Amino acid sequence: MIAVINKVIDPLRRRVRLMISRAVLSAISDGAGIQMVQVKLLDGEVRDGVERFQNYGQTSVPHAGAEGVMACVSGNRDHGIVIVMDDRRYRLKGLESGEVAMYDDLGQVVHLKRSGILVETPLDFEVRAKNIKLHADDSFKFDVNGHGQKWDATGVETWQDDDVPKPHHNHAPPEIP
Repeated sequence: MIAVINKVIDPLRRRVRLMISRAVLSAISDGAGIQMVQVKLLDGEVRDGVERFQNYGQTSVPHAGAEGVMACVSGNRDHGIVIVMDDRRYRLKGLESGEVAMYDDLGQVVHLKRSGILVETPLDFEVRAKNIKLHADDSFKFDVNGHGQKWDATGVETWQDDDVPKPHHNHAPPEIP
């Protein structure tokens, strides 16, 4: 009796086991409305033309070797979708609870820290906009290779190289509307 039940249930059991699989990215195509990927699953199993779903407003093109999770609709390995993709080679580590970051393999980071926002890049940083407004409640400080200024309620300090910052002049800046 048990053998008969197992014989009837075994196909269902196999489909359930095959519904979720670890996937390693082999190739990616980013030209269509949704990304299509080629992934390696079980030993020797390769699936091509698998859709990769991403969160609205966020997109990425991971490098080959990134790892993900593929879900197979009804346990059918021919109808898989990649639902998440990560790359341990570049992932930021040591974030505090509640922090969020975007990063890439070049060391560029937008980090929403507990103490503020950090934007960091070893490359150029460009802002494009019709109008740009900067407003600081306490101070505004900038530095270019050892030369800089700090603007605050008491005035403007300037410095060059290793000079001690000196008050430059008082000011009464207007508020940005």
